[in-house]
Amino acid sequence: MGILVAGRLLASAALQQHKHISWMPTYGEARRGGPSECTVILSDQEIASPILDQAQTVMLLDGSQIKAFEARVRPDGLMIVESAGLKDNLQREDCTLLPVSGLKMAMSIGGMLVNNLILLGVYTELVKPILPELIEEELDRTYGDREAVLNRNKQAFRKGLELAKTVAG
Repeated sequence: MGILVAGRLLASAALQQHKHISWMPTYGEARRGGPSECTVILSDQEIASPILDQAQTVMLLDGSQIKAFEARVRPDGLMIVESAGLKDNLQREDCTLLPVSGLKMAMSIGGMLVNNLILLGVYTELVKPILPELIEEELDRTYGDREAVLNRNKQAFRKGLELAKTVAG
C-alpha cells in the first residue's frame, strides 16, 4: 500500500502546480498488503486517458518485480527500484535503472513503512515533477494532527531528496 500513499501524496500536492492530474490506484485481488500499483499523470494539458502503456518513470518498492514492470518504461525513461530484493538487471538498454537502498535508510528512521516516502523523495529530486515543498505541505495536511508520524514522514522524504543527489552521481 506504500506506493498508493506515495502516489496520492504526489497527485494531491501536484494540484498546486499542474492543471490536470490523474491518480489511478490498482489493487490486487489478494488480502490487504497484497500487490498494488498506481499511475499518476501530471500535465498542463487535458489527459486523454489515465491508462498508460508506458510511463516516463516507474518506481518499484519491491525489487523482485523488475521483470514485470520493465516493459512499462518508455524509451529514455527511468526505473527507480528498491535495491532490497533486486536480483535482475534490465534487459533493455534504452532506459535507466536506478537501484536505491531506501529500505535500509527507512529502518534507521523508524520502519519500512517510510520507504515509500524515501523513494518519493528520490523521484522528486531527480525528475522534478513538482517542487519538494508542495509534497511537504501535503504531508502537513495529511499527517498534521499526528506530530510523530508527520515528523517521521518528513524526515524520510527529506532523506530521499538527499539520497537522490548521491545515487544519481
